[in-house]
Amino acid sequence: MTVRPLIAEQRKEQRVTAAGEVRLSVQGHKLLEFSGRMLDSSQSGFRAAHTQTALSTGQRVRFHYSRRQGHALVMWNRILPDHIESGFLILDK
Repeated sequence: MTVRPLIAEQRKEQRVTAAGEVRLSVQGHKLLEFSGRMLDSSQSGFRAAHTQTALSTGQRVRFHYSRRQGHALVMWNRILPDHIESGFLILDK
């Protein structure tokens, strides 16, 4: 049995658990608007669950969550059996 070393946490910002609906629209695709569920957030980004298979890394989106809105960049996607999780970098500071 191979034992893998633990990987140290590399995040520079603390994540905070989040809940509630986030509305997303892909820029340049007027018809691609959808909602997701917030999972967590940090000062510069957030992670959300959704079912939009057309969302890809590098796309810019507009987001609306609670009282915050702005633009974000899709950094990664993780496809799971019942949903997709995506990580977003907030572009509006």
